[in-house]
Amino acid sequence: MDKYQELLDLVEATKEDFGKFYDGGNNAAGTRIRGAMQKLKALAQDIRLDVQNIKNSK
Repeated sequence: MDKYQELLDLVEATKEDFGKFYDGGNNAAGTRIRGAMQKLKALAQDIRLDVQNIKNSK
């Protein structure tokens, strides 16, 4: 469940930047969002691999 919490924390951490970018037009916030989404993508891939490994070991 640690990875789930990490996923939630990452999404929650970007909430303010989403508002700044989409509502305020702050380009720096958009750059931070892109970085966070890259981390999210990597974390999602790690979770997928963990799930697959656990599934295959049963």
